[in-house]
Amino acid sequence: MGFVVTEVQEQVAGWGEKWPAPAKLNLMLRITGRRPDGYHLLQTVFQIIDLCDWITFHPVEDGLVFLHDPIPGVPEQDDLTIRAANLLKQYTGCLLGVCIEVEKNLPMGGGLGGGSSDAATTLVVLNKLWGLKLPLEKLMELGLLLGADVPVFVYGYTAWGEGIGEELKPITIPEQWVVVIKPDCHVNTKQIFLAEQLTRDSKPITMRDFIAGDWRNDCLPVVSNLYKAVGEALDALSQYADARLTGTGACVFAQFNSEESAREAFSALSPNWSVYLARGLNRSPLYEKLEQGSV
Repeated sequence: MGFVVTEVQEQVAGWGEKWPAPAKLNLMLRITGRRPDGYHLLQTVFQIIDLCDWITFHPVEDGLVFLHDPIPGVPEQDDLTIRAANLLKQYTGCLLGVCIEVEKNLPMGGGLGGGSSDAATTLVVLNKLWGLKLPLEKLMELGLLLGADVPVFVYGYTAWGEGIGEELKPITIPEQWVVVIKPDCHVNTKQIFLAEQLTRDSKPITMRDFIAGDWRNDCLPVVSNLYKAVGEALDALSQYADARLTGTGACVFAQFNSEESAREAFSALSPNWSVYLARGLNRSPLYEKLEQGSV
C-alpha cells in the first residue's frame, strides 16, 4: 500500500525520521499481592537501555493508519503501533493518517518490552506530529489501555514501579553497561503468573533497600523450573557477573562497571548465544531526540 506526502506535511520536522523505541530491563521484581480482578500487585524497577527498535512515520492524505511493511499472516490491526495510532485518533477525533515503518531489533518474547515501547513511541511522536498536545499523563493513561508496560516507556525515565507497574516514580541509578542473553525460548507470562508455586506475598521494600542490593525477582524460581534454557543462560552469564532475570524473561542480563568488561563477556558468549550489549540509561533516547528540535 503506498502513501502520499502532502506539501504542508513535508515541511514539518519529524516526519520521515527514525524515532527510537528503547528496551527496558526489570532490575528487580517483587509480587506483593493480587487484586480481585486477578492482576498481580508488584514492585519493580524499570531501567531504559539503549537497545532500540526504530520507527518512522510517513504522513498520508486519506486519514488511514497502516504499516509500511505488514508481516504476512499477521492481522495488521493487532500490531501495537497501529492500535496506538488508532487509539489516539479515536480519543482526539483526529482525522489525519499515518504509514508506520518499524525496524525491529529487539527480540520478541524476551521481556524487554519491544512491542510496548513501539506503542509508546507511536503515542508520543504522533501526539507531536499530529499537533494533538495531549499531556504526558493522558498519554500514559492511553498507553495503559494497550498494555501494562506501555506507560513506563511514555514516562521516559528509569522508574520505580508499583501497582501493576503503572504507578511510577523516577529513580536515578548508575548507567552501567549490560549484557543481555535471549535464550532460545519464549516464556508465557500468563503461565508464570498463574503458577501455584509463584510467591505472591513478598514484603514490600523501599528504594533504599533496592539501592542497597535487594534485587530479588519472585518469578525466577518458577521460570527457571519451567524453562531449562533460561537456567542455562543464567549459568553462562554468571561466569562473568551477577546474572538476573528481567521480568518473567526469557531474557537474562548482567550489569558491568566498565565497557571493557562488558565487551569481554559479550565476545565470549556470542558464539553460543543470542547476546546484546547495551548501556543503561536514566532517560529515554526518545525524549533526547524530541528535545533536539526535530519536532
